Amino acid sequence: MGEILRIIVLAAHHLPVPPIVSGMSKENQSVTAAVLVIGDELLSGRTKDTNVGHIAETMTSVGVDLREVRFVPDVEDEIVAALNALRSRYTYVFTTGGIGPTHDDITADAVAKAFGVNIGHDPRAVALLKERFTDGELNEARMRMARIPAGAELVVNPVSKAPGFWIGNVIVMAGVPSIMRAMLDHVVPQLKTGAKVLSETIDAGLKEGDIAGDLREIAKSHPDTTIGSYPYMSDKGFATRVVVRSRDAMKLAAAKADVDAMSQKILTELAAKRNAS
Repeated sequence: MGEILRIIVLAAHHLPVPPIVSGMSKENQSVTAAVLVIGDELLSGRTKDTNVGHIAETMTSVGVDLREVRFVPDVEDEIVAALNALRSRYTYVFTTGGIGPTHDDITADAVAKAFGVNIGHDPRAVALLKERFTDGELNEARMRMARIPAGAELVVNPVSKAPGFWIGNVIVMAGVPSIMRAMLDHVVPQLKTGAKVLSETIDAGLKEGDIAGDLREIAKSHPDTTIGSYPYMSDKGFATRVVVRSRDAMKLAAAKADVDAMSQKILTELAAKRNAS
């Protein structure tokens, strides 16, 4: 009943309704997400992003597939275009940055434009700001942080009170890492989630070039898994870790066994060649 009520509210505000997957188990359900990172300071390199990695880890832990990340400048039309492209493709879109008190914090306006709704001072957001600021401190600039698109739900900010918001399938959060993480903690329990991705890591003890051909064939023979190779420098030189991922524990185990067998076979072959020489 709660989900039905939410759909009615969204429809009343002419907002897109997130898809409901009916009659599907978590094992068959794919829940996807994208991150839209907003800010000139990130694209210039002045500020180093740490939010994407945290969001990715969090989504993986709850069974949401993070499929895409985009960085855009503080340009309204570019934010709107990116947001519309992402929200039409994924179950959720998380945005970070651009909801502060300064002139270049334009994310809220861009989101309102993307959804075709009005924006104004939300009484709920104003009340939250008044919990932190006195009337004298709550100037025009700080009041910008209470501007929320019509129909949006607030995202709690226990760090500095100024809220984010959730409209349709778009979740708008602050760019400051400590605040973003607190907002994400509030949002995650409300997300629709799928089956978690399981993973196994195998240290192959070999260079990527040694295993690439065999690994390609293993990947083809295990279509319900994803297999990636990641080179690193060990104390003995270049080596490779192979990561196998799947939502099915048995399929994961089968693919891992093939990778283990491949590694041992190639190690044995290379040792024989060295001994022969």
